[in-house]
Amino acid sequence: MMMLALTLLLTAFLTLQTQPSVKSPRLSCEENETTIYIGNQAVLTYVHKETLPPAGVDAVYKRSAYIHPLHSPGGERLTRIQPPDHWHHYGIWNPWTRTHFGEHKVDFWNLADRQGTVRFAEYLEKIELKNQAGFRVRQEHIYFLEDGSEGVAMDEVWKVTVQNLPGHAYMVDLVTTLTTPLESGITLEAYRYGGGLGYRATEKWDPSNCTVLTSEGKRWSEADATHARWVIVEGESSVEEGRSGILFMSHPENRAHPEPMRMWPPTSNEGKENVFFEFCPIRHHEWVLEPGKEYTLKYRMVVFDGPITTRTAEQFWSNFK
Repeated sequence: MMMLALTLLLTAFLTLQTQPSVKSPRLSCEENETTIYIGNQAVLTYVHKETLPPAGVDAVYKRSAYIHPLHSPGGERLTRIQPPDHWHHYGIWNPWTRTHFGEHKVDFWNLADRQGTVRFAEYLEKIELKNQAGFRVRQEHIYFLEDGSEGVAMDEVWKVTVQNLPGHAYMVDLVTTLTTPLESGITLEAYRYGGGLGYRATEKWDPSNCTVLTSEGKRWSEADATHARWVIVEGESSVEEGRSGILFMSHPENRAHPEPMRMWPPTSNEGKENVFFEFCPIRHHEWVLEPGKEYTLKYRMVVFDGPITTRTAEQFWSNFK
């Protein structure tokens, strides 16, 4: 029954505007965070305020401007922040790793290097439409100089919207638009980590209870450095259906589409708590951002409980316009 429900998700999605049959998302915006609810269930939170690491851990790992927690429709938490193995991992986030402008080299990802970070800057818009809720925010990629001063290397606008779906699922669209105020522009160097859409999964998942499948038929152990239009990451959960997951989709207009990926191998982290996935548009080729221009990446996530078929995943991606 659940398999059938998820297989029919696309048809339900296409008719939703004329035949609403699900609860509409609603949004709560507070000083420290913005949370989107479906019914009484909080499904997604975007964090405005810098989050400090646990006591005894270097404060250099503090960060804002990320999504956590992300819950499945049934309430299973699917994201994780500040894992002890990588304190700089923050749920769903997208800093760039190896970059340079002029004589400066800046890593916005590895916070321990004290070269840069990403911060929430301002709230731009609250979005409330029929069966859709969301927001627009501006966040800044900050670089640090040796004299203690800092500057903005990139401005980034995130537009995040949530739409509910029948069959124990909902859909998240994340559109990120980058600009640079630097007169010289900035180069995002080719590297296996950086930008796009990064995801650190719940600590519950490992190779014993989690699976990965890409649009090109690659399993977990084969996915790293390959290209994909969509990726399913799913695993055991405490919801009634017993499984939860996320279908990640890259928009056809994205740079380097089908996008290359960074996927930790199943043997990483000694095979425990080791699900990390990223669409990485600079995996194989650098990207030069010029001043006065906008650069956009679009991603869609279908968050679900229960199983999902490759046919359903393909249909969802085909309708991602």
